[in-house]
Order: sequence, then C-alpha cells, then structure tokens
Amino acid sequence: MKNMYIVCYDIKDDERLRQVYNKMCGFGEHMQYSVFVCYLTPKEKVMLNEMLLHSINQKEDRVMIVNLGSSNAIAERRVERLGAQEPLKEPSVTIV
Repeated sequence: MKNMYIVCYDIKDDERLRQVYNKMCGFGEHMQYSVFVCYLTPKEKVMLNEMLLHSINQKEDRVMIVNLGSSNAIAERRVERLGAQEPLKEPSVTIV
C-alpha cells in the first residue's frame, strides 16, 4: 500500500539544492520550486529519508515531509491548489 506524501525543502547551498532536486525526481512529481508529491511504499519512504539525510546539511537545511495517508482519492482531496495546475497523478516511481 502506498501513501501520498508532500515533500518540501529549503536547501541553503546551490550544489546541494541541485543534488536533492535531481534525487527527488526519482521519488515523485515536481510540483513547484522545492515541493514534490510522492506516492511511496513504507520501504520507499525509508529510502527517501536515507537519501535526504545523506544529501542535506542537517545544521543548515530543512526538509518537511507530510504524510497524507493512503494514495487514493481521499488523499488527493486533502491537497488544495489554486491557479494553473496539472492534475495530480500517481507517477511511476524510479528510485535512483
């Protein structure tokens, strides 16, 4: 069973920012700037946490991971977006 997560980050160094962005693309859908929507199994969530812990400077950078629950229509209704948007879709995850 996959859960839907919103991952937001604030990375202080441009090189680390690019590294985190590139790795996040393997976990979910880039929504805007430093925000991703990810549909992850428990194992994939652990892999995401490990990747982030090894990619960020824990004294300077910040990451917020919000678990919206089971990746079904109910989870998608918890996300309110305004303005021009593409519909949310469960991407095929490619973890690098």
